[in-house]
Amino acid sequence: MNMVHNGQDKIKNIVLAYSGGLDTSIIIPWLKEHYSGCRVVAMTTDVGQGSDELDGLEEKAIKSGADKFYCVDVREEFVRDYIYPTLMAGAVYEGKYLLGTSMARPLQAYHQVEVAKKEGADAVAHGCTGKGNDQVRFELTYKALAPQLKVIAPWRIWNIHSREDAINYAQQKGIDLGKISRTNIYSRDRNIWHMSHEGGELEKNWSRPNEEMFTLSKSPEQAPDKETEITIEFDQGVPVAVDDKRLGPVELMLTLNEHAAKNAIGRCDVMETRLVGMKSRGVYETPGGSLLYTALRELEMLTLDRETLCYKQKLALEYAELVYNGKWFSSLRQGFDAFITSICRYVTGEVRLVLYKGNVMVSGRRSPYSLYLQELASFGTSDNYDQKDAGGFINLYGLSTGVTALVQRRIESHDGQADDIRALASFHDK
Repeated sequence: MNMVHNGQDKIKNIVLAYSGGLDTSIIIPWLKEHYSGCRVVAMTTDVGQGSDELDGLEEKAIKSGADKFYCVDVREEFVRDYIYPTLMAGAVYEGKYLLGTSMARPLQAYHQVEVAKKEGADAVAHGCTGKGNDQVRFELTYKALAPQLKVIAPWRIWNIHSREDAINYAQQKGIDLGKISRTNIYSRDRNIWHMSHEGGELEKNWSRPNEEMFTLSKSPEQAPDKETEITIEFDQGVPVAVDDKRLGPVELMLTLNEHAAKNAIGRCDVMETRLVGMKSRGVYETPGGSLLYTALRELEMLTLDRETLCYKQKLALEYAELVYNGKWFSSLRQGFDAFITSICRYVTGEVRLVLYKGNVMVSGRRSPYSLYLQELASFGTSDNYDQKDAGGFINLYGLSTGVTALVQRRIESHDGQADDIRALASFHDK
């Protein structure tokens, strides 16, 4: 094993972001081995990954060599303070990825730092690889909240290079791998918003994912042969109710996940560009989140004017990049949120959705702040709109188009300037 440099003898108390997976399981004994006499605190956040991942985690951490274990339930905080703001921003990375892992990492790192402060730790550690985005998300959060803490990233300094190496090391240290095996080929991340899948056949661009890989959602073939209709209510851009039943953040997400998953909604196959520069294929299941994005977008189209809606769409691209790149704890993100909260003060109302075999269809939307006036938009007679006014509007709106065409025609045909002036005058007289 490679030895750690940069003052390893000074680090005596480390807080590890611990998931119980293969990587973090072997990091505990590795830290003990390479930082003589160090104390390792394993810290887990419950972001909605489910009992399958959380049950028995403390016992496993202690058996792996941890001196202490924390598990902090942050599900409501995650939905309320991370998911909802990103949803309201309309942020989607590269047009497809709904940022499930990207949103969770800064929250997990935040609570890791809080535990580090409580335990008087010298350093924090994570199990992210040197090829991925998560190392950036964790470490930018550390820098923003506790820059005095040293950062230990074993994957960047040890000589474990593969899953097989990691399993061999775990077996040498007598670590119970549980369901982890050489044939369990997927790298997954789950929370209340989504499930991500990487590795295995997904590393081949032409390979279709095996149906057995999916864990949250049914396939369209397995979905019901009848439609499911639901109504989602928003208050100033924040989802508050499903089918007239007001729900807290966690309950609302669980309810929408159930509706969407059984109707095969939320699967997405993405060839994304990682922050470090390489392309990577990931398959995501975001059932309830897909419904929320569709519904809120429809409500915004009903309640926001054209200029505001257009600018918000531009900001959504910037917001997605910011979150994906790990800059959650930044002044820019706080400024974005202030703007979004302001323009969403009238994004209140209900959207009715029809779910059927992977499809989400909007069947109704209504709001007390609707900018749609039926009497104005109708093809029938309206006292508030004189159709004759459209002629003058088109002349003014098309003025620059006409001038450009005349000038370009002169250049291309080498006609005299006088003819163009007469044509322009004629254009104005129309």
